[in-house]
Amino acid sequence: MSSAAENGDAAPGKQNEEKTYKKTASSAIKGAIQLGIGYTVGNLTSKPERDVLMQDFYVVESVFLPSEGSNLTPAHHYPDFRFKTYAPLAFRYFRELFGIKPDDYLYSICSEPLIELSNPGASGSLFFVTSDDEFIIKTVQHKEAEFLQKLLPGYYMNLNQNPRTLLPKFYGLYCMQSGGINIRIVVMNNVLPRFMKMHFTYDLKGSTYKRRASRKEREKSNPTFKDLDFLQDMHEGLYFDTETYNALMKTLQRDCRVLESFKIMDYSLLLGIHILDHSLKEKEEETSQNVPDAKRPGMQKVLYSTAMESIQGPGKSGDGIITENPETMGGIPAKSHKGEKLLLFMGIIDILQSYRLMKKLEHSWKALVYDGDTVSVHRPSFYADRFLKFMNSRVFKKIQALKASPSKKRCNSIAALKATSQEIVSSISPEWKDEKRDLLTEGQSFSSLDEEALGSRHRPDLVPSTPSLFEAASLATTISSSSLYVNEHYPHDRTTLYSNSKR
Repeated sequence: MSSAAENGDAAPGKQNEEKTYKKTASSAIKGAIQLGIGYTVGNLTSKPERDVLMQDFYVVESVFLPSEGSNLTPAHHYPDFRFKTYAPLAFRYFRELFGIKPDDYLYSICSEPLIELSNPGASGSLFFVTSDDEFIIKTVQHKEAEFLQKLLPGYYMNLNQNPRTLLPKFYGLYCMQSGGINIRIVVMNNVLPRFMKMHFTYDLKGSTYKRRASRKEREKSNPTFKDLDFLQDMHEGLYFDTETYNALMKTLQRDCRVLESFKIMDYSLLLGIHILDHSLKEKEEETSQNVPDAKRPGMQKVLYSTAMESIQGPGKSGDGIITENPETMGGIPAKSHKGEKLLLFMGIIDILQSYRLMKKLEHSWKALVYDGDTVSVHRPSFYADRFLKFMNSRVFKKIQALKASPSKKRCNSIAALKATSQEIVSSISPEWKDEKRDLLTEGQSFSSLDEEALGSRHRPDLVPSTPSLFEAASLATTISSSSLYVNEHYPHDRTTLYSNSKR
């Protein structure tokens, strides 16, 4: 998946230009997508719900939609095409797992025209977003679609064990055949909502080789930057409270291990940063220009699987933030090194790249010219470790607890010093304690020494010249240490100990 296309910007200045993909106009692709998904999802509702079986992952349903229409399909003004649906029952389960009802799925995709997004990536894929901002629809290559089919059983198992994940949520895999051309599309969750302005967008891989946005990309209104740009712009990283940080890192670690087990590499973390501290006027202008679809039944929450829900799950602060303030749209609260309040939107993208022969060869020749550990293409285990290390040490950081003030430190050190002296005193043999008690009863006790040090209770009118509390504790430690030393080496010289105690 091209990361920059996910930032929700329609192609600027190209509204009247008709894009083509595999010699097919984008308008025809959008129309075929809506017709095909409308038919297949509607037909699926008549099938009873049951457990997903292993053979369900390999089922492919096909329907022919002629332009003049048929008994099962409506007429349309696009060329005749055949629409294939891969693993319909399995994907129906995936949608239900994330709370997407069939009616809502159809409403999001088929009720309004799809919005085409710009694609600055090298893949040449087309990206569409639904008008209610719910789903991203992307054209994929044959190898990517084939890999996703093989991935489905393991993907199913992972979602069953852990539905809280930053991995892409795949809601459907389809293929449109027309004029001998196959156009494969996948429906996914939208990582960056268009109604929330992203002041910064980054595509992060944890590598440094050629990981800087191009000049052409920088000239865009909302460019997508890369790793070296992040290290330059956000050199101190992004800060979270302890609970959020731990939940985020635990989710990333779990997701990376899943990807490593599938031998997947070259994925990215798409990170959108919304700065809350920017002027209210800017927000009001954006709100007036971008009003969510009010016709949506029930006005459900904006995204089915938000960033906060993906790392924390229901019943925690993520849902609380959504209900308390819908304007956050499920973003993860954070702070910049400047103390700015931020909302972060993120998700792992581009996971349909396996470490096949071509990728191994690509890494080999790049490693000959450059440092092999810095290039993005690498074996899955190394890639996952480098990715996590970069996120943990350079991108995401935990807000440290406030350090104790010097006065508190001093008090703590004095308390520790007193405790140490008491331990030393208590370690003296009982016999010597008895003898020492007899000697000390005739002279000055430790309590009277404390009274002298801290002020006499009998003469409140006098301002005593007392040693500091630290000196008093030091004196007590010296006495205790001297007592222990004398006890061990000079048990006969009790008079010396008594005189030391007096002083």
